[in-house]
Amino acid sequence: MQEESRLVELYKLLWNNRSMEFIDGGDQKEVLEQAIRRELKDELTHPRTRKQPMDKYYLAVKRIVESKLNATEQILLIKEFTLVLEEIKKES
Repeated sequence: MQEESRLVELYKLLWNNRSMEFIDGGDQKEVLEQAIRRELKDELTHPRTRKQPMDKYYLAVKRIVESKLNATEQILLIKEFTLVLEEIKKES
């Protein structure tokens, strides 16, 4: 639970303009996964200009690596992005 809330905080640090809707008593991991899914599927962009999930994954990893987060935090966040990307690939 503590790791999940830390991941949410790390995500918010790097994507501070994204809304994260928490439901009272809701699962923070699920909220984080949904936020990452929206980011990778580029759902906040007009449909004609959306990028592919792999392109968005590359940009997200680049953003994480270039951030001031320590190496452990970077790996945790990249791992979450990778897991969500794999789920998206399975759906396709």
